[in-house]
Order: sequence, then C-alpha cells, then structure tokens
Amino acid sequence: MNKVKSLLKPKPNPSEQLRDWQRRLRQECRNLERQIRDIQKEEKAVHKSIREAAKRNDMGTAKALAKEILMSRKAVNRLHENKAQLNSISMHLGESVALARTVGHLSKSAEVMKLVNNLMKAPEMAATMQEFTKEITKAGVIEEFVNDAVDSALDLEDIEEETEEEVEKVLSEIAGETAAQLPEAVRKERTKVAAQGAGASQDEEAIAEGADDEEELEELRARLAQVRS
Repeated sequence: MNKVKSLLKPKPNPSEQLRDWQRRLRQECRNLERQIRDIQKEEKAVHKSIREAAKRNDMGTAKALAKEILMSRKAVNRLHENKAQLNSISMHLGESVALARTVGHLSKSAEVMKLVNNLMKAPEMAATMQEFTKEITKAGVIEEFVNDAVDSALDLEDIEEETEEEVEKVLSEIAGETAAQLPEAVRKERTKVAAQGAGASQDEEAIAEGADDEEELEELRARLAQVRS
C-alpha cells in the first residue's frame, strides 16, 4: 500500500523547490549579517578598552585586545565569504531550475557541488548545510558525497597565529600616537617605579589593579568569542 502511495505521489515541482531553497538561503544570509553586526558592535567596545589600556601604559592588555580585534575581523571576512557563496548557490540553483523547464528534470550542477562542499568545511555553516545538502542531493542537483571532516581546531589555530606587525598596525589604527609611544612609556614607568621602591601598600594596590585588568580582558574575550561562534 505504501509503495502504491509513493507511486501516486506527484514529483515536487522544481519551481516550488527553488522558491523554498532560495527562501532558506536568504534566511541564512540574514543570520550571517546579524552575526557580522554583533561582532562589529562588540569590536567598537574593544576599541575603547585598547585606548584606555594604552593611556595607562598597559602594553600587555592592549596587545591582547588587538589580537582579539584581528581574530574578529578574520571571522567577519569568513562570514562575508560564506554569504557570497550562499548567494552563488541561489543563483546557480535558479539556472538549474530554468534548464529543468526545458529538459523536464533538474540537472546536476558542478558549481553548486563545489560551493556546498566549501561551506560544509566552514565550522559555522556545517550543520546548516548538512540538511540542505541532503535535499538538493535527493532532488538530483548534486551527487551524494562524503565531506571531509571539519577540523575546527586547526581553523582556530590559523586564526590565532597573528604576527607582531599585524598587532602593531591595529594598535596604531586604534590608539594612534599613544600606542606608538607605549613601549617607551612602559620602560620609563618601570624605571620610575624601581627607583622609587614602592612600599607594600603600593604593591597590593598594583596587584589589585592588575587583577581588575585581567578580569576585564577575560570578560571582553568571552564576549567576542560568543559573538564569533
């Protein structure tokens, strides 16, 4: 009985399938746009923290936050690339459906196959694309394939390998002359503190301030990591 029902069930209309696919792709693009806005909004808050760190001669915190900025910008670039590939998939699916009106069935698309494969390797897109891939494979747009495992750990390592030159550029961009003078200012400050011979109460105050700075840095890192995920 089930076989009979399956035989009687009409085949999905390619145009209707296309509308559904493109609607979902547009929704995913909007999700990516929201992630980009969230990251950029959080980046502005980090700009302020970098300038404040530079003013108080805290080179360690300023550089750590500059690295976070670099990671965020690379994440934004990846999201823009993902969005562009989603739009390309939508365009090529439209071409496949247009061709189907002529030949009577959906044909396989090497371009869609390539784009889907690329997105499956992106950690932030893998789960979304997995279900979408099943549908367009079933519809005959792409061939079934086994995607390479996503090595998100390796991806994160690549992001975190920032050069000193890149960090200095971000510091210069955000903190301007304050950042450029920071290494010398730090050296003078340390010399001054050593000459004065800070007392026990001063040491306790410095430790407390350092703890606050570290806590603030970790909080900013956590917020950036959350919006990048």
